[in-house]
Amino acid sequence: MGNVDSKLNFRKAVIQLTTKTQPVEATDHAFWDQFWADTATTVQDVFALVPAAEIRAVREESPSNLATLCYKAVEKLVQGAESGCPSEKERQIVLNCIRLLTRILPYIFEDADWRGFFWSTVPGAGRAGQDEGDDDDGARPLAESLLLAVSDLLFCPDFTVQSHKRTGSDTVEDIQSIDSCEYIWEAGVGFAQSPPLNYTHDLNRTELLKLLLTCFSEAMYLPPSADNILNPWVTFFCATDNRHALPLFTSLLNVVCAYDAVGYGIPYNHLMFSDYREVLVEHAVQVLIVTLEHEAGPAAAQHSLDHSASAMEDLEPVGPDNLFVNYLSRIHREEDFSFILKGLARLMTNPLIQTYLPNSAKKIRFHQELLVLFWKLCDFNKKFLFFVLKSSDVLDVLVPILFYLNDARADQSRVGLVHIGVFILLLLSGERNFGVRLNKPYSVRVPMDIPVFTGTHADLLIVIFHKIITSGHQRLQPLFDCLLTIVVNVSPYLKSLSMVAANKLLHLLEAFSTNWFLFSASQNHHLVFFLLEVFNNLIQYQFDGNCNLVYAIIRKRNIFHQLANLSSDPATIHKALQMKKRKKTTTAIISRINSQETISMEGSRPAVPAEPGTLKASLVAIPAIDKLTEKAQVSEDGTMVCLQHMTTDQNVHSPQHTHSPQSLAADTSGIAGASDTESNSGRDNEEAFQPESELARSRLSSVSSSAVYWNPTPDWVLSWKSKLPLQTIMRLLQVLVPQVEKICIDKGLTDESEILKFLQHGTLVGLLPVPHPILIRKYQANAGTAMWFRTYMWGVIYLRNVDPPIWYDTDVRLFEIQRI
Repeated sequence: MGNVDSKLNFRKAVIQLTTKTQPVEATDHAFWDQFWADTATTVQDVFALVPAAEIRAVREESPSNLATLCYKAVEKLVQGAESGCPSEKERQIVLNCIRLLTRILPYIFEDADWRGFFWSTVPGAGRAGQDEGDDDDGARPLAESLLLAVSDLLFCPDFTVQSHKRTGSDTVEDIQSIDSCEYIWEAGVGFAQSPPLNYTHDLNRTELLKLLLTCFSEAMYLPPSADNILNPWVTFFCATDNRHALPLFTSLLNVVCAYDAVGYGIPYNHLMFSDYREVLVEHAVQVLIVTLEHEAGPAAAQHSLDHSASAMEDLEPVGPDNLFVNYLSRIHREEDFSFILKGLARLMTNPLIQTYLPNSAKKIRFHQELLVLFWKLCDFNKKFLFFVLKSSDVLDVLVPILFYLNDARADQSRVGLVHIGVFILLLLSGERNFGVRLNKPYSVRVPMDIPVFTGTHADLLIVIFHKIITSGHQRLQPLFDCLLTIVVNVSPYLKSLSMVAANKLLHLLEAFSTNWFLFSASQNHHLVFFLLEVFNNLIQYQFDGNCNLVYAIIRKRNIFHQLANLSSDPATIHKALQMKKRKKTTTAIISRINSQETISMEGSRPAVPAEPGTLKASLVAIPAIDKLTEKAQVSEDGTMVCLQHMTTDQNVHSPQHTHSPQSLAADTSGIAGASDTESNSGRDNEEAFQPESELARSRLSSVSSSAVYWNPTPDWVLSWKSKLPLQTIMRLLQVLVPQVEKICIDKGLTDESEILKFLQHGTLVGLLPVPHPILIRKYQANAGTAMWFRTYMWGVIYLRNVDPPIWYDTDVRLFEIQRI
């Protein structure tokens, strides 16, 4: 009954606030205390009892009252942080203020006139301990007071952390003097002790982290920009003013990496008991990926994090101003790397777990945030990247990523998930060790709808990339050249492809080398260049073990002969373009050829649309592949030589970037020009390609317009046909085809296994052209990808926070949310 009265009183207070036209004085404590004193409302109650329309009404009609409400709520948090919340009543007041601010802040951010409110100095909102009558010259902006109070409360004994005071002691720990490095939430990096689990502390931490995320979400209410504008909330929170920056970063990282969703693995235990730690971990990883924000490039400093908590606090900041990025870049101990990698791999693999009892094992749902965290770890700490690649542990991350790619390939609401997975693989493929690790046999069977094969992790990667290209959603077509670049990067190190993988590569070449596709857009032929480079690398550097690929090339030799004899006369070009008009999408030709490969495609399922009612967040266009990568040449000792300014015939040429959203949006990659145009310019499939944002609209319109006026000429065809790297393959065919035909006739062979044995023991030493240098396209950070990551990250956080729906129905401008 008391709880009902409490909600009723809270609702009455809200109504009073919305109906008062005159400003209420800040000193009217009886009025303002109604919002947080003597109430026991949950965060869900606050969201239900404070409707969006009423918040906006107060914002427009009684702005001074809304300003006073925010100021008074922050004041209560500051007082709670100073006192350490020793009583239950004080803790309840703090929690009510946290929930109220979480509800109100998005409506402050959505109005441009209000956005500066928290960064202004409000009378009385001074530094901790400052009286209202004091001189306000040293007063902090309200945002700083709020962030510092939240930071203090995250290490408040008996509220969010276990108190260290002796049992029975009457003295209260002074929150301003405690060493918060001794209160780190979980053992792991920089901390050896694991505090006992306390679900109340976990709940309170979660509510504070929700408020932090809400503070940081101001970025959602600004339009996408190519300029890397730093979030002022994040900048201050991760600066030296926050004395808890190091223990909080360590707590968040350790809580995430130490979490074990399965535990002892008792079936259905997640249905019988609530796991408050999972909710905390989810918000911890979201706060981590938002705070790891850096102006440009990876951290330069690679100093160490000492394992002593007290020593950690004394570290002098080196490198980036953002302390979270700074600390992340300085982790260097192998045991810390192992703890982080094993923790992330365990959580990424969790959704793949199969059990005999359906739905008996707990499945986490924050794998997208984990992928972003893994990306930032590799990007900001190169020592961590090299640690990941120096052993086969990288495959524990690779397999779940490939699972996510395959699972999401046909769902347009999960296009962003495919992008982040491909970007991670592009980053990893720039290192030689990644290609070497792929030679490990693939034995762990993960539930994926792919052809059955016996082979290596390289085979798995190629088979899944083939499925993304042939049966993925149309919006994945800009990623085709990224996928092929990854295969090119690892190809010099793949010792033995399976027959299934070899056939997949030949099938892609067959599809991409058809006349109608090659002539459809100015960049389509680059996909053929990528595939030919893959074959050349495998033949030149790994011929001995790749008899399956050599056999597949011999069987499909007509593809290479047709490429070598490609007609460039106007009649052929005209005929190919007429055929193009009859095609609905780029993948139509792939699907048609695919139907002839029923054996190798066994176990596949057709692409299906997203489920009705699914929410999706629109994404900005990614830059072209030559803007995502820089060239590096592998020297004899295995080191990389930067070839940033070197251009080759295989480069994908695209318009020069300018730092404007329009140019970034118009910049498409690889096959996008053809595929998008075929579905839009012909108006055959218009509904399937609705753009989600202004950036996407400008991107598609630019593609369509460029393709409408695209007129392939014989000279254009000859300009790239003469540079096709066919010499190595043609020499191989010239030598081996007669030999294979001869043994087939002489021995009457009809069994391909005998031919494979012959090829396995053959050699082309001295017969092939001089091996070309190995060129690796290494990922290169740029403004376009930084903007893409920002929109993707906030889109994921928006969609994941539905209880309560913090940002639902607010005027978000960074992306659009649509129901499909």
